[in-house]
Amino acid sequence: MLRVFDFLFSLIGIIFGFPILVVIFLIGLFDTGSPLFIQKRIGRDKRPFKLVKFRTMSRDTASMATHLVSQSSVTRFGKFLRKTKFDELPQLWNVLKGDMSLVGPRPNLESQVNLIVERSKRNIYSVRPGITGLAQILGVDMSRPELLAETDERMISEMSFQNYLKFIILTLVGRGAGDRVRN
Repeated sequence: MLRVFDFLFSLIGIIFGFPILVVIFLIGLFDTGSPLFIQKRIGRDKRPFKLVKFRTMSRDTASMATHLVSQSSVTRFGKFLRKTKFDELPQLWNVLKGDMSLVGPRPNLESQVNLIVERSKRNIYSVRPGITGLAQILGVDMSRPELLAETDERMISEMSFQNYLKFIILTLVGRGAGDRVRN
């Protein structure tokens, strides 16, 4: 049932957000020359997929977990995109395709071995990864793999349509910090 809502909400978001997506894309062209950032992530059943976001860091930034990247890598426009969470909008395409859900554990990189181990112990990969979730609402990021996996497990076990909507609304009104770039 949640997949139906994922599909509908992401389709509506893409349709109504299209003008915003175009403007951000064009500004991103001037900011970095390459407004989209595509990165291989681990999805449901540990299948890799290509996550799409608006680029917030310079093009020469190494592909690594966000909490390991220096703040100096984030562009001025990228800071705005991160603060408003507009950098996440292209992930609606991932939701529409079925690679992701609006709500679920944030997808990790293949290089985040400790997190993969912790999530595997708790069967986190049995669900689609999400744009937001309990860990983002609580400010738990990928720098604490065990706590993140525990929080993901709690979210999955308590998932309901009411919690699904609650996490989306809390994210839209400014909660949902997600991973932070270190200073």
